[in-house]
Amino acid sequence: MTGFPVTGFPVTGQPVTAQHAALKFAANDENYLRELAEFVAVPSVSRDADHATMMTAAHWLAERLSFADGRVEQTDGHPVVRADWLGAPGAPTILVYGHYDVQPTGDLAEWDTPPFELAPAGDVVRGRGVSDDKGPVYLVLKTAQAFSEQEGRLPLNVKFLFEGEEEVGSPHLASYIRANAAALAADLVISADGAMWRPAEPSLSIGSKGLVSMDIIVEGAGSDLHSGRYGGTVANPLHALSQILASLHGPGGRVAVAGFYDGIPPLTPERRREIAAVAFDETCYLHDLGLSEAHGEPGYSTLERLWERPTLEINGISGGGKYTVIPHSAVASVSCRLVPGQDPDAVIAHIAAHVGQQQTPGVHARLQADDARVPAYTIAADHPAIRAATAALGTVYPGQPVLLAKIGGTLPAADLFERELAAKTLFFSFSTADENLHAPNEFLRIARLREGMRATEALWRLLAAGPHRLGGSTDA
Repeated sequence: MTGFPVTGFPVTGQPVTAQHAALKFAANDENYLRELAEFVAVPSVSRDADHATMMTAAHWLAERLSFADGRVEQTDGHPVVRADWLGAPGAPTILVYGHYDVQPTGDLAEWDTPPFELAPAGDVVRGRGVSDDKGPVYLVLKTAQAFSEQEGRLPLNVKFLFEGEEEVGSPHLASYIRANAAALAADLVISADGAMWRPAEPSLSIGSKGLVSMDIIVEGAGSDLHSGRYGGTVANPLHALSQILASLHGPGGRVAVAGFYDGIPPLTPERRREIAAVAFDETCYLHDLGLSEAHGEPGYSTLERLWERPTLEINGISGGGKYTVIPHSAVASVSCRLVPGQDPDAVIAHIAAHVGQQQTPGVHARLQADDARVPAYTIAADHPAIRAATAALGTVYPGQPVLLAKIGGTLPAADLFERELAAKTLFFSFSTADENLHAPNEFLRIARLREGMRATEALWRLLAAGPHRLGGSTDA
């Protein structure tokens, strides 16, 4: 940024300028990529990796946080990595959050290169977890190291918390945070997780959708039946399940479950104008997906549906197989992405009631909800942290407006930090939503490493110079 004053974040009474970004980073990316390759090489798949593998990844992180007493701490599941640098009395305290666990690789035949070998490919590097979330975590570490080595201190107090179970819903994070709430207390959480919306422009996310998931189970006979001997005489659970699933939506795509939309405030004309002003090519969006037309809740644009409207999706169906059988049971996995105003428990109750009303003679249908129930998360567009982050991005992407977007996915930790620590979360990540997260050939744009380090430096300096209270949306 060049000479633009940031309201509420003065630096000794002068405008914040690019000259304040003074850290020296490596002249080229080779050393960064070599070190990041070590991190990616650890197959820390939280769903199925053994304890030793997860400990290896955790210790790799802790060693690079030695300047801040980096350490590995146990939970009831995979370990967390903690560190604290608290040498800036009177300055704000931030909690940096991220995760070192990764998704399974999926079909190895679909990978162009081995998933746990960082592979340069032009201006990107491929590897499982390089975008979600090892690359974004790594660049924060390098920024903190640069501050420590070059200036002997960090500009504000920084606590680090990196978990190993985000990709399986963070089942043990809540109990760990509750048990360590005093030690983790901070004015603001900054998440290295949560990608920018698209590569062509800098963006910040001011919200993420909530999540509930469940199975709809239909049971019939006590065992699978020969379709020749019993066909036409008993109810088929797959048929009944298909009817239930078809009843979840109306013909146009609106969710047909009574009460599903309860509590959601109307989309204001002002917000609709804001979304309509975002440059968005729906034709290209569909073309990239191999589709010719959009589909969804009537009365809303594609971008409005992505950012502002809830969803109910059927994620998978199982039962029987490619053989002549009437299955004794059929199961559908269903999930809902929630928006502000929706209560996760109420949504589950409404869907359960709907399923109960669709009973077919000869079978029994029931809903089995998963434990994780995450409400939607939002941070005000004029929150001091958003203003500071916008200014920080301006130092790296001068002249480019910063888009305030919303995440269609769910980041459970943000709601958890707000409930247990009374701290808002700023999503400040330098992965991008198109980088095959959770899919084969996951990649990260190499330039994002250096851009992320420079922006993180600017953000920390701005927060250190600005108001100590980051909780409100008004100037301090």
